Amino acid sequence: MPTFRTSPGMRDVLAPDSARFRHFTTVFADVVEAAGYGQVIPPLLEDVGVFARIGDATDVVAKEMYDFVDKGERHVALRPEQTASVCRAFVQHRPAVPWKAWYSGPNFRYEKPQRGRYRQFDQVGIEVLGVDDPYLDAEVITLGWEFFDRLGLRGVTLVLNSLGEPADRGRYVEALRQHFEAHADELSDVSRETLARNPLRVLDSKRAQDAPAIAAAPRIGEFWSVAAAAHFATVQRALDAAGVPYTLDPLLVRGLDYYRRTTFEFQAASLESAQNAVGGGGRYDGLVEDLGGPPTPGIGFALGVDRTLIACDDEGAFPPPPVAVDAFVVDTAGGADAHAITTELRRAGLRVDRAFEGRSMKSQMKSADRSGARLAVIVGTDEATAGTAVVRPLRSDAAQTTVARAELLSTVQEALS
Repeated sequence: MPTFRTSPGMRDVLAPDSARFRHFTTVFADVVEAAGYGQVIPPLLEDVGVFARIGDATDVVAKEMYDFVDKGERHVALRPEQTASVCRAFVQHRPAVPWKAWYSGPNFRYEKPQRGRYRQFDQVGIEVLGVDDPYLDAEVITLGWEFFDRLGLRGVTLVLNSLGEPADRGRYVEALRQHFEAHADELSDVSRETLARNPLRVLDSKRAQDAPAIAAAPRIGEFWSVAAAAHFATVQRALDAAGVPYTLDPLLVRGLDYYRRTTFEFQAASLESAQNAVGGGGRYDGLVEDLGGPPTPGIGFALGVDRTLIACDDEGAFPPPPVAVDAFVVDTAGGADAHAITTELRRAGLRVDRAFEGRSMKSQMKSADRSGARLAVIVGTDEATAGTAVVRPLRSDAAQTTVARAELLSTVQEALS
């Protein structure tokens, strides 16, 4: 047994899975950068106050944040999400609006590890600050939908709701409080505890005991102002025009307190129903002001890399990208030729590997086969003396050829093409 292992909820990501992670981010960047989004890379560590704005009543802040006092006596936290960090960056740097940003990278939450949920987990996402327009809401949602389509996922559904204006939400929360307090005896112990902190969160419960009280609870649509209803109707019309299918769910409230008006979630049919979200987001007008900035509307989403890849596995979509090298250099003449050849071929843009430690021809050829290379470039004592090399196809029945070293690069390039 090794002396040290990863901590609970943490894991190592090795190749080829690591290449799949990287390719996932590359595809996401291709989709959103085509719509004018630029990458932002916020720090892993922030003042704890940045994330306190998420909401003291949320589990993220109350139970799950990795926070501590550092050596400079500053109370800091590992980021549990990136929207608040992006908003803090906006307040600090004041980029021109609309500021369309995308991000990727790890976050940290101390929660119970389970399939697709780790204490260090990766997300990709976008945020737009400075625009209050329902058509932007539709653009953001559509980009998420198009990304899943690019991955080849067909079992993802979009669930949509609106939490109304802040005053609408406030009236709704009070109505929920009264309703659930009247049915407190029917609620689970966990939901009674949640009710004391935030009645809205009770709607998130998937416990069978809570289902009747939730089913009888008032719906947010009953509390929408005229402006909120009109905003949500425009979002729906824009999604209809873009051909993005969705389902309306009046119980969708998302997990963070800063959401208002449009909220949405992407759900994967292949995942268990209680944990089937692969991403989501919404409008969070007001978060920038809470962080010390001017009144600034905002909207965005975050997608979980791990859970999305599980959904891809379940559907047989988005396989790991090929990581095989183009050529493998076999050298039984001392190693100097292998060093020179691999350097030359790599500088020409080819993916090339080689063996070390003067292993036998048989051993090196086994390594060449395992590498997935299409060609082996072989230099033995005779070739080293003659200034030649053997180019041997490994994935076809084509005959091997012996070429002068000066012609090696062009020969390899032609064979690969």
